[in-house]
Amino acid sequence: MATSNTSEGSTAPDFALPDSDGATWRLLDHRGKVVVLLFYPGDETPICTRQMCSVRDRWEDYTATGAEVVGISTNSVESHKSFAEHHELPLRLLADVDRKIADMYGAQSLIPGKVARSVFVIDRDGVITYRDVRPLGLFRPKDDDTIKAIKAVSRER
Repeated sequence: MATSNTSEGSTAPDFALPDSDGATWRLLDHRGKVVVLLFYPGDETPICTRQMCSVRDRWEDYTATGAEVVGISTNSVESHKSFAEHHELPLRLLADVDRKIADMYGAQSLIPGKVARSVFVIDRDGVITYRDVRPLGLFRPKDDDTIKAIKAVSRER
């Protein structure tokens, strides 16, 4: 499947997805703010649960950056709602059930049909400033690296 250019320095492709409450979240609506997209393979799986709970446990550090942080997987709105409630996750989870957005961003796993564990930091002007795609997905991104990338782009102005 063809993907758009989502390398560092390229403009982040716009998209709209439903969140765990069924409300539509659109990237373009957040222009003027740093946005972090956290793609992950699935709700209630061991590594993904550790990843999202780690973000929860560092939430104060994430919010201190002023960035809008969202999680994206192919799970349904209902699955996200249950997952977020079960683990008291503070971040908005977006349902990319047909994997179009993950494919658009090149967040493709080596495992057919799965989403790669990935982080994209997008600056206030909609440009990707940090990209970490892990096609195998056995190791989760480090919160310190993500927060450092957010802070780097937040200081640019």
